Amino acid sequence: MEFSLRQLMVTAVAALAFTGTAVAADMSDEAIAERIKPVGSVYLEGDAPSGPVVAAGPRSGDTVYGTFCAACHGTGIMGAPKIGDSTDWSPRLAKGNDVLADHAINGFNAMPAKGSCMDCSDDEIVAAIDHMIEGL
Repeated sequence: MEFSLRQLMVTAVAALAFTGTAVAADMSDEAIAERIKPVGSVYLEGDAPSGPVVAAGPRSGDTVYGTFCAACHGTGIMGAPKIGDSTDWSPRLAKGNDVLADHAINGFNAMPAKGSCMDCSDDEIVAAIDHMIEGL
């Protein structure tokens, strides 16, 4: 059976419509409120927070890697050295840790500054590097 472009498009639109319906099946007020609730709150200095205050601290190298670095460094996309791969990391490590940190923090070649983690501290970026080269 030969499909025309029109039949293919109709099939694709129908598939997307059914998929979208399945994902948004729970349209109760409670489910909608849960999906759109704020992830945090803001209060002015001197005002009391409305809930428990979570102490913010530096994120671990594993956390930073999993959130920001894994997309490229997990697969080696665009030449990114893969986590734990000594062949990929050896030429970079030969330049020294300071150069490695500088490239990660300020960007180098295809890697954007801080791997696009603009709220990461320099120490968190270095911790992510340490996580990726651990055991090499």
